Amino acid sequence: METSLLSVIEILVGILLLFGGGELFVQGSVALALLLGVPQLVIGLTVVAMGTSAPELFVSLLSTLQGADDIAVGNVVGSNIFNVLVVLGISAVILPLRVHSRLIRRDVPVLLAVSMAVWGMASTGRVTWQAGLALLTGVVINTIWETRTAREAGPTGGDGDIDSSEAEGGYLPALVKLAAGLGLLVWGSQILVKGATAIALSLGVSETLIGLTIVAAGTSMPELVTSIMAALKGKADLAIGNVVGSNLLNQLVILGGCAFISGSRGLNVDPAMVQRDLPIMVATTLALLPIFWTGGVISRQEGILLVGLYGLYLVEQILPLTVPALASPLRSFTLWVIVPALVLLLAFQVWQHLRRSSVQAETGN
Repeated sequence: METSLLSVIEILVGILLLFGGGELFVQGSVALALLLGVPQLVIGLTVVAMGTSAPELFVSLLSTLQGADDIAVGNVVGSNIFNVLVVLGISAVILPLRVHSRLIRRDVPVLLAVSMAVWGMASTGRVTWQAGLALLTGVVINTIWETRTAREAGPTGGDGDIDSSEAEGGYLPALVKLAAGLGLLVWGSQILVKGATAIALSLGVSETLIGLTIVAAGTSMPELVTSIMAALKGKADLAIGNVVGSNLLNQLVILGGCAFISGSRGLNVDPAMVQRDLPIMVATTLALLPIFWTGGVISRQEGILLVGLYGLYLVEQILPLTVPALASPLRSFTLWVIVPALVLLLAFQVWQHLRRSSVQAETGN
């Protein structure tokens, strides 16, 4: 009992340290980006996204080095699901988010393609170091493309620029914040992984489940807070760009880096994750496209729907451990009732959007 309590305290302390470290890392990163003249949407998709993904990066890398591959992979997959369903969902509930057309045309399709590629790479139960190198190469190509296309499009307006006061003081304060944030991230990730592993062992649950839920939610707190604050300030570009960029970097940088440092043994992937959680990650990404298409806004109703789906995902994860007899009926209900209903709803939204677009085109003529 004392061991479990200590592990819970370690998890909470680790999350707090990761939160503080991520906040400092983001502040330093944004300040550097402003000093270098990087456009706002690119800051959201790359700089802020990398800063808020730093907790996932350190936790997953440390887990891989300690041989806890299930926590490393579960953290990435669980964080991506959490980001789309909870971070975007809550942000949209606070303030309906108007979607930048660039995200619809380019960034979400790229994220979907990467997610499907990762699912394919993991389908054998192992992500090789070669696959990890390919993912790391992908992030270099994508970052160059992000910067070039953003500069060609000119400055991003829309929802307002990041406060230029964040760059006051020049390079030294920004570098100090980066260094302090980095230190807290390393320390916090060590404590969190230790506590999470101990909890999994003491409760007799899999490290995969711990990684998908507790660790994933804990390391995603910076994304949640960053996007909520952006939504409250009316900066939809940052709120959405942070989620899309974080999910892309989680797979390209974090999963790719973990697979690469795993060496010849490769990064092991739980078969249950290949069959259930990776498809859910791809499906949530795919669902963004029709949501984004419908008027270019994520509405409050859609936000509530996303958060509700995450609640269902958690119940489906936990129910087999608490009430095993209900696990199979719930899974059947989800597969044969909820999923078809969601598909029909999304199809109806797309149809309405296309119909409105057609009417507007005819009226314009």
